[in-house]
Amino acid sequence: MIKLLIGEKGTGKTKKLINCVNAALDASNGHVVCVEKDDLLRYQISYKVRLLAASNYTIEGYDAFYGFLSGLCAGDHDITDILIDATLKIGGRNYEELADFLMKVASLSKLTGTNFTFTISTEKENLPARIFEVCEAE
Repeated sequence: MIKLLIGEKGTGKTKKLINCVNAALDASNGHVVCVEKDDLLRYQISYKVRLLAASNYTIEGYDAFYGFLSGLCAGDHDITDILIDATLKIGGRNYEELADFLMKVASLSKLTGTNFTFTISTEKENLPARIFEVCEAE
């Protein structure tokens, strides 16, 4: 399953993501991972969550981003949830590339049984409609 937290900057997406991280941790019988652009959430989420800063791994673009996420899933079969903040800062603001990326992540989610949550800093109307064929918007 893929959940999207959509809204312009300053609309509370990161706070919602933090709540989703804590809820996932409470419900998980495995591991929960949170990916962010930079190391900003360290003191806002539980130490039990694996927190990764994408900038430490020089991830640029959606192909590298997908490789990173699939590598996480391949390396740890106990991951139940991966939650990502600042998706467009990590992958880029090209919405068609974002749609292609999310289609691949949907396949990865089905293959591994991992739930994904992404924050997207834009209005829902700006995104290609095909995204919502595989993603649930909140």
